[in-house]
Amino acid sequence: MGVSDTSASTADAVQAPPAPPPPGRGRPARTVALLVLLLALVAAVFASLAIGSKPVALGDVLAALTGSREGDAVVVRDLRLPRTVLGLLVGLALGAAGAVAQDITRNPLGDPGLIGVSAGAAFAVAAGIGLFSLTHSYQYIWFAFLGGALAGLLAYTVGGTGYGGATPAKLALAGAAVTLFLGSFTSALVLLDVNTLDQYRSWAVGSLAGRDAALGPQLAPFVVIGLVLAIALSGRLNALALGDDLATTLGAKVRTTRALGAVAVIVLTGAAVAAAGPVTFVGLVIPHLVRAVTGPDARWLIPCSALGGGVLLLTADVIGRVVARPGELEAGVITAVIGAPFLAVMVKRGKLREHTR
Repeated sequence: MGVSDTSASTADAVQAPPAPPPPGRGRPARTVALLVLLLALVAAVFASLAIGSKPVALGDVLAALTGSREGDAVVVRDLRLPRTVLGLLVGLALGAAGAVAQDITRNPLGDPGLIGVSAGAAFAVAAGIGLFSLTHSYQYIWFAFLGGALAGLLAYTVGGTGYGGATPAKLALAGAAVTLFLGSFTSALVLLDVNTLDQYRSWAVGSLAGRDAALGPQLAPFVVIGLVLAIALSGRLNALALGDDLATTLGAKVRTTRALGAVAVIVLTGAAVAAAGPVTFVGLVIPHLVRAVTGPDARWLIPCSALGGGVLLLTADVIGRVVARPGELEAGVITAVIGAPFLAVMVKRGKLREHTR
């Protein structure tokens, strides 16, 4: 090959758009995975509407959804439907936020709950309750956004200092430190005031029970905006996963992509935490399970992780209603029971390494 040919090839490579990651999985397999997740989500929705302290037949569920006012229609439409919508939105938000967090940090521990965002949101909500007498979950959202943003920024700043920059291990340690630091202040706030403790503890367990029926529609715009932003960034996240130097060479704006990804994570996590409390492990477990089927391509990983998050949270909520009848366990407890062994298995198998493609 001549010198001119080599120069032309090099110029074409530099000017070309960021290449997608290696296929890993074929489009048919990914399409099947997406359809399976959609069907599983529909099944989880109907299970959430039908299963509880009083079981309701699927025929009665469908009748209630189509306008019937007979039998258990009031239970389905006025009690379980708002709870199911809220669980669906929170699960979608946490699943997508986990996938984006893992991609922008190239950190398999990139769950928002493990890098300080959830702890920051929880601290801000506790401060809002104790200092500003907040009483409604919709008011919590703005405090959760601010607290999550500041905590995530602090963790990334601390983890990015020193030799090597923001490596996965440093980010995980920084996130743990920020979580413990803010957790201590949160505990101090709620222990110093009985009213704050009473209001905060009902929110902090990570539950879908007892939430205002209007919260789902109020939460929906934030979740939609966060999901649209996350999916719009998926192509750029594929380039980012090649490494900062190569992504920059290929024309990707690394800092802008990370900043927009962080905004998506904060919006999604802030909305979810404000509504349901700090539900853990959904954003950690689901992206890893989905990645095993769809491969690392963010264009498939993010939407599939969102669907998987909805399936997991609704399923956890249903399990919590069944295992402790006539009472119930909070969904956050069930997701922790599922997620903690999964994290232990990842550590044992050496899966906690930087995500590169």
